[in-house]
Amino acid sequence: MKLLSYNVNGIRAALNKDFIKWLQSANPDILSLQEIKAHTDQFNISQFEDLGYYTYWFPAEKKGYSGVAILSKEKPISVKFGCDNETYDKEGRVIQADFKDFSAISVYVPSATNMDRLGFKLDFCEYFLNYIKNREKENSNLIISGDLNICHQAIDINDPVRNAKVSGFLPQERAWLDNFFTQCNLIDTFRVFNHEPFQYSWWTYRVKTARQNNKGWRIDYNLITRNLENKLERAYILTQAIHSDHAPVGIELKM
Repeated sequence: MKLLSYNVNGIRAALNKDFIKWLQSANPDILSLQEIKAHTDQFNISQFEDLGYYTYWFPAEKKGYSGVAILSKEKPISVKFGCDNETYDKEGRVIQADFKDFSAISVYVPSATNMDRLGFKLDFCEYFLNYIKNREKENSNLIISGDLNICHQAIDINDPVRNAKVSGFLPQERAWLDNFFTQCNLIDTFRVFNHEPFQYSWWTYRVKTARQNNKGWRIDYNLITRNLENKLERAYILTQAIHSDHAPVGIELKM
């Protein structure tokens, strides 16, 4: 089973960059999306259905902002929209699809580019940690995919010294991620197979040459609960896919 997670930074913009052609070629069994930035009346979902996907979209109430989705070749047993918190659900932060052997969750953690939002981001992170702990009581086989907007370690960011006081690499954010992995028994799948530096999933648009010069951050993850570890076969970043300021991150599991 191949699962890809992709912050598309606007599904309509991605569709204008041959996203459907790319999706047909990549052919994941499950695709988790973040920052769709659109309601389903603003684009044609049938083009995804024509490729054989069941599609589930959870946009923010505010158009042009946030939102997550899950697309799957297999019809889920059930789909849960939101994370039982009205404040976060209005922003379209979490969606979950339940299958026979596991549950897939797509999450978009708030950014704090404006440091006024840092408190909101940290509050969401703490809420989400406890939310996942409760989900694990119902299903211990979880795949959590998405843009966490946090680099975990120095290896995950192009300039850890200069970015030490920038949201996304703050000590308290990184400490939360440590705690999230530990308390929820999660594995960062990419680091199981990849131990080299300079492997990133996001490059800022604010610097035109950031992606060209690989001045990036690894903030997109596929996390799995530990009892799925023996099923994990590959984890990777598809840096050649250019529909967004992010790259898709993928895993393959023997299910």
